[in-house]
Amino acid sequence: MNKIYYLLALLLIPMSTAFSQDVLTAQEAVTIAMENNFDILLTKKDVIIAKENATYGNAGILPNLTANFTQSNSNQNSKQTQITGEVRELENAKNNSMNYGVSLGWTIFDGFGMFARYEKLNQLKSRGDLELKSIILTTVGDVLNMYYTIVLEENLLHTIDSSIAISNDRLKTAENRFQIGKASKLEVLNVQVNLNEDQSLRFRKMETIANLKTELNRLLARDLTIDFDVEDQFQFNENLEINALLEEATNQNIELQLIKLDKRLAELEQKDVRSKRLPVVRLNSGYNFSSSESSLGFVAQSNARGLTYGVTASLNIFDGFNQRRSERVAKQMVEKASLQIERSKELINATILKAYQSYMTNISLTKLEERNERIAKQNLNITLDKYKIGTISAVEFRDAQENYVNAVSRLKEANYQAKLSEVGLKELVGNLDF
Repeated sequence: MNKIYYLLALLLIPMSTAFSQDVLTAQEAVTIAMENNFDILLTKKDVIIAKENATYGNAGILPNLTANFTQSNSNQNSKQTQITGEVRELENAKNNSMNYGVSLGWTIFDGFGMFARYEKLNQLKSRGDLELKSIILTTVGDVLNMYYTIVLEENLLHTIDSSIAISNDRLKTAENRFQIGKASKLEVLNVQVNLNEDQSLRFRKMETIANLKTELNRLLARDLTIDFDVEDQFQFNENLEINALLEEATNQNIELQLIKLDKRLAELEQKDVRSKRLPVVRLNSGYNFSSSESSLGFVAQSNARGLTYGVTASLNIFDGFNQRRSERVAKQMVEKASLQIERSKELINATILKAYQSYMTNISLTKLEERNERIAKQNLNITLDKYKIGTISAVEFRDAQENYVNAVSRLKEANYQAKLSEVGLKELVGNLDF
């Protein structure tokens, strides 16, 4: 009997104690994903690009300074008839000209459109940061879901191993009973069938765990063949409050923040479109050098240099009502963004409420399954005593054994679902505590 109690105690021994390989914690898995995951790395590149684009020059606020150089040469047979009737003719007449200098152009007013564009570039940079955070949250959520799925499957595997140990002991007991004439050969065969069934389940469970570890390694963007152990327990928060979650989601939910930012981008686009109604004023300046030579002409050689400057102004008077159309479209885009914000608020709140209900249900189930596990264990102990004295059959003991194993499995599953509910809620809110 002490041996059976020892086998039952195996159900509570962490799997990590049975092996010496390194344990990968949930925090370590998230850290590796943050450093290696390809989706995160690609999105970080987009953020860098958006930051590079958010400059005064890209918005058109700064002046443009260009250097120019032009040289042309010709060698022609020329014949000129002057107004006086004189004919001038020259073979291989050379004409050379060269111009070089710098030009400065600066738009000093465009209806304030340049400032709207600059703010829009900064908003796009902020949008890139939000998209990166969204990818990080999604990746962290995927990593945690996969990680805790492996924890569950490892626990279930341990439960199967404990069941196999119990079945082995039952087989020895049945064989002993058969040898002394207290049991039939059929009882021994039934126990052997039960043992084979448990071993078959173990093979399937090991395959499942191996595939899950491969998938987690893929999420972590590392060698797919790396083997590892995981933590054996689910630590979940039982004290999440719905009002606090809803309030936190208002400020931190990534989807809602992105839609609010899109509305601001629409407002800036509207401001940029309206700026087209106002005049554009541009300053122009430059300093140029020029020289020319001509073998045949009134001027054989000339040189010039000096400063040029001026101002240009333009105003859109009529463009086929396209300006009015653009303003109306921009206004509709702003109103559409406002409606999307309200719709998203309702959808996000409804999703959080439903997820919270699942969370509360799973918390309750963990407490129920804890009680069921204790009852099933007591039942197995009583059944074991009866089996030892021969008042019940091996089939009845197998039923009690399966009830206990199933109760332990349901408890592990309930803890797993409670943890996933917590992760899902925090992902919806926009804060996974990592």
